[in-house]
Amino acid sequence: MDLHELDEIRLEAYDNSRTYKERTKAFHDKKIRHKDLKAGDKVLLFNSKLRLFPGKLKSRWSGPFEIKEVLPYGAVTLLGKDETKFTVNGQRVKKYMENESTEVGSSLRLVDPVPI
Repeated sequence: MDLHELDEIRLEAYDNSRTYKERTKAFHDKKIRHKDLKAGDKVLLFNSKLRLFPGKLKSRWSGPFEIKEVLPYGAVTLLGKDETKFTVNGQRVKKYMENESTEVGSSLRLVDPVPI
């Protein structure tokens, strides 16, 4: 009788472990952001080494870089400004949104609010 109870406890522990792993995987998969990167896109690269001694107003994002090739498993080959190629993890890049209205030589005019 004790052997049957022991088998039941073991099977119940196995089921609990399996459900825990499924929930944990679902939680982590929910946090993953899927990026639609393709060759020719411009991206910014995250500089993780800047964490140790960050400048007060220094940005951790450098770039923009152009994507040369999207490799399997999320790796991305980037082109630098001097046409150098290097491969980085796709989680370290984000799309660069160019703004055509802020070109070199354009200026913004500030207008005082109209008193009521």
